[in-house]
Amino acid sequence: MEELKHECGVAMIRLLKPLEFYEQKYGTWMYGLNKLYLLMEKQHNRGQEGAGLACVKLEADPGEEYMFRERALGTGAITEIFDAVHSNFKELTGEQLHDVELAKRTLPFAGEVYMGHLRYSTTGKSGLSYVHPFLRRNNWRAKNLALCGNFNMTNVDEIFAHITAKGQHPRRYADTYIMLEQVGHRLDREVERLFVIAQEKGLQGMDITHYIEQHVDLANVLRTSSADWDGGYVICGLTGSGESFAMRDPWGIRPAFWYQDDEIAVLASERPVIQTALNVPMASIRELMPGEAVIISKSGQLRTVQVNKPRERHACSFERIYFSRGSDADIYRERKLLGEKLVPRILKAINYDVDNTVFSFIPNTAEVAFYGMLQGLDKYLNEEKVREIAALGHNPTHSELEAILSRRIRSEKVAIKDIKLRTFIAEGNTRNDLAAHVYDITYGSLRPGVDNLVIIDDSIVRGTTLKQSIIGILDRLSPRKIVIVSSSPQVRYPDYYGIDMARMSEFIAFRAAIELLKEREMKDVIAAAYRKAKEQADLPKERMTNYVKEIYAPFTDEEIADKMVQLLTPKGTRATVEIVYQPLEGLHEACPNHTGDWYFSGNYPTPGGVRMVNKAFIDYIEQLYQF
Repeated sequence: MEELKHECGVAMIRLLKPLEFYEQKYGTWMYGLNKLYLLMEKQHNRGQEGAGLACVKLEADPGEEYMFRERALGTGAITEIFDAVHSNFKELTGEQLHDVELAKRTLPFAGEVYMGHLRYSTTGKSGLSYVHPFLRRNNWRAKNLALCGNFNMTNVDEIFAHITAKGQHPRRYADTYIMLEQVGHRLDREVERLFVIAQEKGLQGMDITHYIEQHVDLANVLRTSSADWDGGYVICGLTGSGESFAMRDPWGIRPAFWYQDDEIAVLASERPVIQTALNVPMASIRELMPGEAVIISKSGQLRTVQVNKPRERHACSFERIYFSRGSDADIYRERKLLGEKLVPRILKAINYDVDNTVFSFIPNTAEVAFYGMLQGLDKYLNEEKVREIAALGHNPTHSELEAILSRRIRSEKVAIKDIKLRTFIAEGNTRNDLAAHVYDITYGSLRPGVDNLVIIDDSIVRGTTLKQSIIGILDRLSPRKIVIVSSSPQVRYPDYYGIDMARMSEFIAFRAAIELLKEREMKDVIAAAYRKAKEQADLPKERMTNYVKEIYAPFTDEEIADKMVQLLTPKGTRATVEIVYQPLEGLHEACPNHTGDWYFSGNYPTPGGVRMVNKAFIDYIEQLYQF
């Protein structure tokens, strides 16, 4: 219903055979490049504001370029960057295009190591200079670094102060540039350490270079770089000498999966894209674990290393509810279960009148939860049929049985995503009128004045689409009651680990709680929460408490949902409206391995998250009351 964006998608490929092998077996030395394209396109859902790729040649001679990068902005960025790469080959004859020696010697992007990135901005910073991968150049091949990631850091200011105090000078005040500087600095020190050892061994000239490139310890580089990072991340990198790595945060907030056989090693943000791109079974793909790094040496040796001590696992549950592709076997099952678990609450909302209720969903991400909801409703109706048949006695008539068995759960495609509001339409009344028509309806799908309408979505965050479009357009079908169902719990708190929701005022649940406190003359609760938040503002983040929880504490979930209905229902709506939410318990039962629920519960996994929600609440109050 409301599009949420988040950072980002990553893909890595390391070819483990010479390029001649792929030319002979697959008919092209571009095998790795083609697979990278597939991995990125299959993760298009993870970033549509920009894309980039990097490549390293392992066999370049001195004086020849060995590290390549291409980046672009916009929803067509993947196509654009691969078109740009292939433009380097368009003048070649067919024979030249299959000449592996020519490719290795002269062609850009004819390498063995690839890395791709898809970007959604969650910080408001845009432009090509913020599109990954980022490059740190040096005359020493082993000191060159390309970095990309799926992450948000919550303590950028602390890290910036720490590294600048040591004399480092990041090019921009942004987490990616700062991380690039940190990893690059430790990589420099590692290369310099090996240079001294090589000299002590009596090596000279290129022998020193070869020694360094064969002995770089990226595990130590990553361990010393990331010790102070607070946030959710999967960071990927390539060095100019051909090492590659990917590292996951210690809380397991952001996801990554990898696969290796004797031809190729691959890493991506989502498991099914590897299954599809390489046609391999799910069981052969491994998850990168919290605090773990997968490192591939210049020679192609892959190893996993526990870089940071794993913390209590808080894998992001929104990945399961919304962000990741539903083609993953486990995610598909979990999303169906989220829908099924809502059935008792839905039945209560329609007073168990399934015969006079139409069930539907908001396109398109809630479709799988919708199937789970139908499955649960079918189970309920079958139990009802059994009871009705049993109540008839041992000799029911044919017509009696037919009347019972013909009862069905009625599902229809009621809502249709019809237009995308163009940004050039900015004038208030005109824009609001057009916004009401972003969705269209299927006329005749309900019996006016008779049927209830239940419509499921994956989340309700800001509520703007509900108010501007959904409720009003559904009311045109004249249902007796509209029940909006969210397969996730109430989103009450900002996310600071990669989702674009950071201000308290964005959340309809928060606005509803504030309104309830005002209505019930409980403004002292707001004042007390603000005072406590303000008093701890200068404490170390590790000692902070999330006092925003006190805003919600006086109310039940149902009270807040009822208030949300009042705030979101447009004037003139004829149908009764109700909002039904997934309880936290239902979320945890459906997604037991993804317990990260801070946007619902306020239980942030890292101290940086607590500090930032504290600041967001202070900012909200001070802007509201003009402190």
